[in-house]
Amino acid sequence: MVVMALIEGVRIKPLTRHVDDRGYVMEILRRDDEEFMEFGQAYVSACFPGIVKAWHCHEKQWDHFCCIRGNVKIGLFDDRADSTTCGQAEAIVIGELNPVLIQIPPLVWHGMAAVGGELAVVLNIPTEPYDRENPDELRRDPFDPEIPFEWHTKGG
Repeated sequence: MVVMALIEGVRIKPLTRHVDDRGYVMEILRRDDEEFMEFGQAYVSACFPGIVKAWHCHEKQWDHFCCIRGNVKIGLFDDRADSTTCGQAEAIVIGELNPVLIQIPPLVWHGMAAVGGELAVVLNIPTEPYDRENPDELRRDPFDPEIPFEWHTKGG
């Protein structure tokens, strides 16, 4: 069962941990899943507590994020003029407390910040391999005032 996020085109797939007395197994993405498009590569990105890794988007690539250690706040911002959610931002906390796969379409700005005071490790399975000569990546400042998003929780 895939759930649509607030941002148009972003999809969230709940994941199941199959637990026994040895540990657990959790499938993330299969080639027969409706979310699967094509395989570009697989890599992990670690985020230290207090650090924001944002904002960036891709012109061609779809990202598939799954937090495999800790918990991370994924920030999403849509400024696609032809989108029904243009101008909207969304936060989704994923990881050990919420095991999901997030599918992020091209031109949706995204980033991450660790939640809970420990290292967060995110597995990404993008549809395109990274091109070192011509990266498919646009960047913005993590605290861009034109993006209505708060990375850090205020208050206690």
